[in-house]
Amino acid sequence: MRAHQIMTRNVISVDPDATVAEAANLMLRKHISGLPVVDKAGTAVGILSEGDFLRRSEIGTPRQRGRLLSFFLGYGGAAEDYVREHGRKVSEIMTRPPITVSEQASLPEIVAVMERKHIKRVPVVRDGKVVGIVSRSNLLQALASLARDVPDPTADDDHIRRRIIAEIEKYDWRPIGLNVIVRDGIVHLSGSITDERSRQAAIVAAENVEGVVKVHDHLCWTDLETGYFQSSPEDDEWAKAS
Repeated sequence: MRAHQIMTRNVISVDPDATVAEAANLMLRKHISGLPVVDKAGTAVGILSEGDFLRRSEIGTPRQRGRLLSFFLGYGGAAEDYVREHGRKVSEIMTRPPITVSEQASLPEIVAVMERKHIKRVPVVRDGKVVGIVSRSNLLQALASLARDVPDPTADDDHIRRRIIAEIEKYDWRPIGLNVIVRDGIVHLSGSITDERSRQAAIVAAENVEGVVKVHDHLCWTDLETGYFQSSPEDDEWAKAS
């Protein structure tokens, strides 16, 4: 399998000139732990993750370094820490340069990058532009579908996947973090919904795409206020059967 076959295409990103507060609120609202920083040309210039918010002056967690340690380590590091702890723009606290992969990167290659760089997600780029993102969640979804003995994807499956995503992404009820995996016409839908009616709408949208044989529902219902989530009925039944 390749990156383009499992990646989330509707990438939630943030502008480097956005404020730190805006980025934090976006991540909370979308229930994500990190996102690419993308400039106006669509190029990834950095990555912002929960770890970039750990050392912040607002919450009293700046790094504490004694004068002697600062002397031996050099004052440049202390200056860099100050910017990350007090910076008001995303560009001042983001991790750079971003680690990216191509659409044709294989899953073993992606996992190797994530392990080597100790990261949880990696943007997928085409000609320098961000076209998707692969997270640990995407890899888990791929594993779950493989566990059901579904054949490897074909070129026709890729076409079906693109059509399903294009149809669902038209509507406001679309799942958050929508991901679609297709193998031999069998569709696996995953992501988060906040209204149960969105589940059936997404399933119907997929079923109406020519070439679809069956649709498996892995959409997770999420309460935005409490963060409580519940697996899909199908996944619950599959877990019991396992």
